[in-house]
Amino acid sequence: MSCQQCHGVWVFAEQSDGRLSSACLELLGKGRELAQSLQTQLSAVLLGSGVKTLAQEPIAYGADQVYLADHPNLAAYQTATFTGVIVQQVIESKPEILLFGATDISRDLAPRVAKRLGAGLTADCTDLVIDPKSKLLHATKPGYGDSMMYTFVCPPQARPQMATVRPGVMKALVKDAARKGEIIDISARAAAHTERVKVVKRVKEAQKGAKLEEARIIVGAGMGVGSAEKFGVIHDLAEALGAEIGTTKDPIDEGWITGDRMIGQTGKTVKPELYIACGISGAIQHISGVWDSGTIVAINTNPNAEIFQIADYGIVGDLHEVLPALIEVINKRRQCV
Repeated sequence: MSCQQCHGVWVFAEQSDGRLSSACLELLGKGRELAQSLQTQLSAVLLGSGVKTLAQEPIAYGADQVYLADHPNLAAYQTATFTGVIVQQVIESKPEILLFGATDISRDLAPRVAKRLGAGLTADCTDLVIDPKSKLLHATKPGYGDSMMYTFVCPPQARPQMATVRPGVMKALVKDAARKGEIIDISARAAAHTERVKVVKRVKEAQKGAKLEEARIIVGAGMGVGSAEKFGVIHDLAEALGAEIGTTKDPIDEGWITGDRMIGQTGKTVKPELYIACGISGAIQHISGVWDSGTIVAINTNPNAEIFQIADYGIVGDLHEVLPALIEVINKRRQCV
């Protein structure tokens, strides 16, 4: 979409079971910053069925207005239906910037929207800023295994400027339930879109523990653990600390742990208060996912392991000797409290 009078920053307000995704809340925080730089409004686009009661939530997290499409056709995510509703509203309202979280749904939706609009899309970004001179969006993302950072700018003829952003790299604003904003009902748009497929059944996997992106403490396990059978000490440490377990790519490939626990370039970006890296060498693909952790403790037998370059504290030793001793100390401290 070519546009000489585009204005406004939009965020796709992804929701599930009546809750906005954490990626959406983080993007609203960044969107507020971008909108202030451009002296324009921040809008959220909320699609679903039975989500009217959720429409005030984006406003509480920084939006000035919410485009609400509440319709039975939007009960389950379907690419064609969601794309049609969003594209129609973008053509009518002409936003300058349109942002999506880099979630499973948005990684499917954003490229389809960009194609229909003839817009540029920078995927998997880690930072967004408005250039003070050109007033264009500068979208930064890693490349070459996260060893280099690239900044992309959409050409003037391609609007809106679009990006998907990694969950966990932005910061949500503090919720202000008293904040006022406008809710614009665009539900009628959904009625015009016939569903091409029918969702017969949805099966939701039970969530074990907290989401990695929301965990205060994470115990990271790498190939240095040795085998699936030796993961017991990792679980014991996590239990002692009330932590979640994360991992690198190789243990997943070996079948030692499930893929939803992966942290890094092709996994999740986390920022816990404490990250304990056990038997992790420190490849840049993994480091990119833990860079913003509060405190990083590394345990590795190799004193030259790359992980020690970013660690606040390092222990050179066998994790199967270090962790039992650490767990013992933690349990004794807990008994004294």
